[in-house]
Amino acid sequence: MAKKSKGNRIQVILECTEHKTSGQPGTSRYVTEKNRKNTPDRMELKKYNPILKKYTVHKEIK
Repeated sequence: MAKKSKGNRIQVILECTEHKTSGQPGTSRYVTEKNRKNTPDRMELKKYNPILKKYTVHKEIK
């Protein structure tokens, strides 16, 4: 039997917004899933940035 697709669930990458302006090397990225039907806009979540050692806003990148 064929595997069913997950439908509206898509995988997205979240990248830290504050890290770019800090001038430090490296990036803070997280991979997660979202429901395309419920959240058509780009996601914004507060996640931990281990390089800056604090919680920062991570936005969805294309």
